[in-house]
Parts: sequence; structure tokens; C-alpha cells
Amino acid sequence: MVRKLILAFGATVLGLSAAACNTIDGAGEDIESVANEVDEEI
Repeated sequence: MVRKLILAFGATVLGLSAAACNTIDGAGEDIESVANEVDEEI
């Protein structure tokens, strides 16, 4: 159950992030930003 919720949340965030990006470069920057935030939290 928790795994499904995490997967759904991740898919939602990915979808919203992709919708917010206008260019491939912007998408790369967003992905890098998310990765850096995850690294800082871990």
C-alpha cells in the first residue's frame, strides 16, 4: 500500500515537473535540482 502511494506521488511529481519544463535544458536542470535535494536530505 505504501509502495503504491510513493509510486503515485512520484509519478505525479514527475508529470507536473515535465509539464512545467519548456525545454530539454530546463528538464535537465529540474532533474538535477531534484537529485541535489534528495542527496541533501539523505
